[in-house]
Amino acid sequence: MPFTHGAACPPSRLAAPRAAATMGEAPEPSSQAPLAVLSKVELRVSCKHLLDRDTLNKSDPCVLLLMQSQGQWVEVDRSEVIKSNLNPVFAKIFTVDYYFEEVQKLRFEVYDSHGHAGIGTHDDDFLGGMECTVGQIVAQKRVTKPLFLKYGKFAGKSTITVISEEISGNNGYVELAFRAKKLDDKDLFSKSDPFLEIYRIDDDRSEQLVYRTEVVKNNLSPIWEPFKVSLNSLCSCEEKRKLRCVVWDYDSRGKHDFIGEFFTTFEEMQKAMGENKVQWECMNPKYKIKKRNYKNSGVVVLLDLKIHRVYSFLDYIMGGCQIHFTVAIDFTASNGDPRNSCSLHYINPYQPNEYLKALVAVGEICQDYDSDKKFSALGFGARIPPKYEVSHDFAINFNPDNDECEGEPGPAARVPDPVPVTPGCSRAAPTPCTPPGIQGVVESYQSCLPKIQLYGPTNVAPIISKVARVAADEERTKEASQYFILLILTDGVVTDMADTREAIVRASYLPMSIIIVGVGNADFTDMQILDGDDGVLRSPRGEPVLRDIVQFVPFREFKNASPTALAKCVLAEVPKQVVEYYSYKAFPPRCPQPDTPDSSLSSPQ
Repeated sequence: MPFTHGAACPPSRLAAPRAAATMGEAPEPSSQAPLAVLSKVELRVSCKHLLDRDTLNKSDPCVLLLMQSQGQWVEVDRSEVIKSNLNPVFAKIFTVDYYFEEVQKLRFEVYDSHGHAGIGTHDDDFLGGMECTVGQIVAQKRVTKPLFLKYGKFAGKSTITVISEEISGNNGYVELAFRAKKLDDKDLFSKSDPFLEIYRIDDDRSEQLVYRTEVVKNNLSPIWEPFKVSLNSLCSCEEKRKLRCVVWDYDSRGKHDFIGEFFTTFEEMQKAMGENKVQWECMNPKYKIKKRNYKNSGVVVLLDLKIHRVYSFLDYIMGGCQIHFTVAIDFTASNGDPRNSCSLHYINPYQPNEYLKALVAVGEICQDYDSDKKFSALGFGARIPPKYEVSHDFAINFNPDNDECEGEPGPAARVPDPVPVTPGCSRAAPTPCTPPGIQGVVESYQSCLPKIQLYGPTNVAPIISKVARVAADEERTKEASQYFILLILTDGVVTDMADTREAIVRASYLPMSIIIVGVGNADFTDMQILDGDDGVLRSPRGEPVLRDIVQFVPFREFKNASPTALAKCVLAEVPKQVVEYYSYKAFPPRCPQPDTPDSSLSSPQ
């Protein structure tokens, strides 16, 4: 295919890599697990028969990964530079998000690096490029294609190979710390400059580079920096899979001297956990044959091993974690008299108001994760019976001992198609049916309107604090059993902003997320501060939130959209927030998934 080098690679973008790399680097595992709708894919890159652009030495190749976004190529990441090598195997692992429903175009560009001058943009520095899609790589798992120069010209016999591996929800990562003792000295006037490579041996007996350490200069007993690799990368989550570890003496011209090797498994490595250490003799097979008294070429010691389990949102849900849903409704006077058709609380028998639309859209998603299908429903900003005093955290069913609402499946309140009809409900009904949990809230909402007096002000801190107290009780169980979502529906900017910020900071330490939907046409600009998207939310005392737990959206942006659009928007961050909280607290799922041959690893208890 024609390849147009340089068209979308401005010099400013190529001037500085995102992170410096020496001999190689592995990606820092993220504490955030992927969302349920999303997979992450690891890409490993190698090249063969690259063009030699240097006069005295061979090319020093580096790979740039670009992804097409809105018609423009954007750099995602770049590999380390490998000195003087026309057949490089890069240690850098590229991680990309994978969406089945999208065509995700990738471009790999190979350059000859010039040390501190960085990656050039001249034609002489460009060794070739290749375009493909994430889908192609995932479908084939291993893609080898020729590299092209500009105008579609082949870059000689140069090829690039990309290997993909999906990061599963059951993946984790391991932290390893190695050192060596009494390595062979390969240098004449100084000591060896050793580095370590770890290869995974796959089922077809091919070897896949997992990690390459930094070089320790002039040292026969080096201590390498601890590093992290995913269990999937290291051993495909199979403890008994064979690993080959090789120690080299670094050469700046790329002709590294072989010191020795040893074979092991992750199962054997795990003996190094705690105070224990594991060591292997580093063997040179040629010396073993030729030298009668040959013992070894040194010893490699695994000083420490730590397993970090990374759980996904589905791990917690499938482990029995319940999502407890609470809705808080604004009953301040600014909504208008509910008996007036202009009121935001007006009950139209043929068309649900905005409060009901937002409630149903979000509640229908959450109810699938709550076994009893009972929702807590609270109100604020109204005078309530019997004394008609203003309350900012009353149960709309007027039962102070149990604010959960129950109801039978029924019509009304639910937005018309294209939302599918709930199973078990009549398709002949004039409006689709409302599930029982939602219907209970709808009935309580409609029933309480005639009994209360809309008043004010718009204080939401009391309700946040009320739900937070329940979440705090749950936290004390030290189990991933219940996570709380508070949906606040309001028609204006909150009056108690300082108290609200303080309450949100406190709630960020608890198993809790907050969704705020602005109803009506008010100016909600000041509410954006609570979202935290434009900066870290802080309490009035300056304390930052531990986690970003608030999502704010004005309902008017979704007025003409499907109700599913609102639900997707406000709930998109919840899986990440759930995982962030339980990861921070180091709470595993309550019921770990059964072991399988391909994922038999678990965290030490």
